Amino acid sequence: MRSAPFTRPTLLAAVELLELHSQAKFNQMALRLGLEEEIPSTTSLSVAKKCDLLGRIVLQRMDQVLDTLDGSMTLVEAVIRQAAQLAQQDSALPLQTAFARGLARDGYVLVWANHGRNASIRAALPSEINLPETDDEVHQLLKRFGFATPLGHLDQAIEAHTRGDWAACNGQLRTFIESLFDDITRNVRPTEAANRPSSENRRALLADIGFLSTARNEWTQDGKNYINGLFKMLHTEGSHPGLSDEDHTTFRLHIVLVSARTFLRRLANGQ
Repeated sequence: MRSAPFTRPTLLAAVELLELHSQAKFNQMALRLGLEEEIPSTTSLSVAKKCDLLGRIVLQRMDQVLDTLDGSMTLVEAVIRQAAQLAQQDSALPLQTAFARGLARDGYVLVWANHGRNASIRAALPSEINLPETDDEVHQLLKRFGFATPLGHLDQAIEAHTRGDWAACNGQLRTFIESLFDDITRNVRPTEAANRPSSENRRALLADIGFLSTARNEWTQDGKNYINGLFKMLHTEGSHPGLSDEDHTTFRLHIVLVSARTFLRRLANGQ
């Protein structure tokens, strides 16, 4: 797994949250982190003091990479993921609040499982997209129009992004946006859409009827337009090791969600 850009305040908040561990649990964590030689297992040293020692060690080794059961990651990320497992949903504990706020500043959120326990972390979606916890405007509009195929691809893309499978997410995003325009065309011009042999032909039909704007450069005859540019960007392949993979995939997800919302709103408004 790639290294993650967690800041010092988030790391320190994570270390403080780890004070909730019992002696036995903390010692087990130290073993998982490979720090058993530097943090003694003796109970004569309190968990709080062990956490202080842990924090000092990690601050000195911000770029150290570990091989864990979840893949390769920095020691910083491993400690933060260990702290996340102690978080509980709807908890007002100040230590957890500080930790969650640190994650938010760094662009990450806690994701809950097992009835509000055993949280994990994932990259946050920007607030401008305005995604509610259970559903979002894009999902609602897809369901409203019965666009089951793009809905399925979007859900798979988000699931892949959550588990860090960037290649799968990228592939599902392109299929999602392509099937979305196909379904929009079939919705507004079902007969004509059936006679268009390709997805690009169907997008051209949307421009012909004015759904896609040539004035706003959404579609042009020379192919140098927003829609074609979006598809070219989504179609790019190749490995970008480390954070660039996550950054670009998250960027694609954001662009696709905002674009989909724009055109679904336009369809809903009868434009």
